Amino acid sequence: MNFKRERKTEYYLHDTWVENLFIGEFMIGAPGDYVKVYLYGLMYAGLGAAMDNPTIARELGINEEDVMKAWTYWEEKGIITKHYPDKEDRFRYKVRFCSLKEQLFGKGKKKKPAKELPAELSDQTVKRMYNAIERITGRVFDGKEPAAILSWISDYGADPAGIVEAYRYCSTVRKNTRCAYVGTVVREWCEKGIRTPEEIQKHLAETDARHNLYRRVLKALGFTRNATEEEKRIMDIWFDQMGFDLETVLEACKKTSGISNPNINYVNSILKAWNSEGKGTAAKSAETGKKDLIKDRMARYEETRKRHAEEAEARRQEVYRTVPRVLEIEEEAHRLSLDLSRLILGGGMTSAAVQTQKNRIAALQKEKIRLLEANGFTATYMDLQYDCEKCKDTGLLEDGSRCSCFTAEGDE
Repeated sequence: MNFKRERKTEYYLHDTWVENLFIGEFMIGAPGDYVKVYLYGLMYAGLGAAMDNPTIARELGINEEDVMKAWTYWEEKGIITKHYPDKEDRFRYKVRFCSLKEQLFGKGKKKKPAKELPAELSDQTVKRMYNAIERITGRVFDGKEPAAILSWISDYGADPAGIVEAYRYCSTVRKNTRCAYVGTVVREWCEKGIRTPEEIQKHLAETDARHNLYRRVLKALGFTRNATEEEKRIMDIWFDQMGFDLETVLEACKKTSGISNPNINYVNSILKAWNSEGKGTAAKSAETGKKDLIKDRMARYEETRKRHAEEAEARRQEVYRTVPRVLEIEEEAHRLSLDLSRLILGGGMTSAAVQTQKNRIAALQKEKIRLLEANGFTATYMDLQYDCEKCKDTGLLEDGSRCSCFTAEGDE
């Protein structure tokens, strides 16, 4: 005689065992979404089934970045560990759930040390990064932002100078410098291997002009959303392989006015027919010339931004010579911001202490403004200035369309 238990084939017919230590010691003070991520991952770990962060994000209805932050949070608490098959790829890892009893009461138990700054980062590097970001955003960091920025370096492998470039891009082009928003941009770039300012500038030069084309086509079809990856692939064929210019593509878009559901595939069929008649190849040389013109204009914008950055630095040095206390205030504020981020990462501050530290930083900023105005400077004298306030000397507006300063010379 032998015995065999019926195997359950449906995942949701199984049970997930959760240690009471998790509920009593860790769950109560944790963000709700982080608890969801932990329990969802624990379920699949118990089943021995494969799962990934994008799927968890989709199933739980949260951002993938928040899933990654959740695993980092639980790793810092010492109840999971990350294992990287490829140490160079910080976005692909396996999560191992630790035994909480073993962690708290097991032999050889050691208290988990507070998370420290990455070893390759010096205080001066972090200070310069924070300094540059505050100048770009025009505001003092809130309590969580410094710690979040450092987590991009440890979790994504981001470069400090690249993070500054991301803030500059989000400020001038996206008009949004919220920490979570910039973090999403940094993560997307790092996933593509884009980390340094040079890599970022090259990427933006290649994508921003094409993004404008996508937006123009969708707008012609009556859409205000961004293009899907499949739509981008089809439109890339129009411009790169068939050699159509924007005006010809927009002309094809007009042919959809008589149908009830305008779409990219309908336009694609029109352009395929035109291409077989030779219209696409004929337009290629004109489009190449236009691309060169756009490239030249974008280079001029870059020169303008560089000039304004140098002028702003000269104004700062003038203020420092005239009112030395301003430099002392900035250095003290940046030191406080750095100390704040370290303490938050190490879990060494209560919410009241964080607010006290923030108040000290805010008081320094008020003193700085008072000193500037008392010595004949405006409050924004040290800030970056622009030839065009609408696009911040980038040539592109928030919706992806070209600024009027870009088309002023008839480049439309």
